[in-house]
Amino acid sequence: MTTTPTRSFTLTEQELALLPDDDDVAFYAEHGWYLSKKLFTDQEVDRLVAASEDYYAGERSRTLPVRPPRLAAWQPSDGPVQRHNDYVHYESDPLAGLLRKPLIGAVAARLAGAAEIRVFQSTLILKPAVSGEPSNIVPWHFDKHYWSTCTSERMLTAFIPFHDCDEEMGTLTVVDGSHLWKETGRDDSMTKHFAERDKADLERVLAENAAYNGTEIRKVPLVIPKGHMSFHHCLTYHGSGPNRSPRPRRAVSFHLQDGGNEYRRFELSDGGVAAYNHDVLVRRLPDGRPDYADPAFCPVLWSADGSADHG
Repeated sequence: MTTTPTRSFTLTEQELALLPDDDDVAFYAEHGWYLSKKLFTDQEVDRLVAASEDYYAGERSRTLPVRPPRLAAWQPSDGPVQRHNDYVHYESDPLAGLLRKPLIGAVAARLAGAAEIRVFQSTLILKPAVSGEPSNIVPWHFDKHYWSTCTSERMLTAFIPFHDCDEEMGTLTVVDGSHLWKETGRDDSMTKHFAERDKADLERVLAENAAYNGTEIRKVPLVIPKGHMSFHHCLTYHGSGPNRSPRPRRAVSFHLQDGGNEYRRFELSDGGVAAYNHDVLVRRLPDGRPDYADPAFCPVLWSADGSADHG
């Protein structure tokens, strides 16, 4: 991927007014999620739709140099299931040009209390308007389970729908305050993606963790107008229901890391080592670890000092 060694990060007066205020930051710290103001114009969202259609039609600015072991990569032959496509910020310049809007990173930085925000992953999602499609149900999980190789617990995800998104469309639903829970009963299977897990077992895990923390499960469906987005903490339980509307639900799940995040070795009980897809793609640090600041795959989205140079 072509990168610019030094990139400037500035916001207009209008964009500064769209940042979370102190009350918003306090809400995020308490509840583990936040609904943004309108960060994309209608025209920008329409460009996201057009770019995603081009992507589904096979248009690529570049392709991954190797195929990671757990890559989500829907293709037409997979049929009318829920579509997940990873690394769209790498493979599609039209999508990347919109997703890398500094304002998104600045909002994430305020919520996470970070001076720098980098892209960690981006997944293009289409939930088809197919009644009863099993893949449309996303079971309860939190993202940090899949990021066991990351040192940070300040990582967060922006959920960016390409239209008004409500409960009928199977919007993202969060478990309020669950990022503050202490976890019980974790085993190695929790590092597996939810698509590889039994939905009923994940329901059990959620219930057991709520009971362990002596709290009720408060599920909040996030109603997100066009151009707005939600942010949730990497430890916040979330999922989504079926799309009962007459049109597909389109979105990007935009995973973000703070500037301090690094790779760490995470050993499994069988003696193996957990891995993330980045580990076969990114450059190596002098000590041999994968570099989660590799600008080709994890570009800087926002830097409080106004510039970034990780080339």
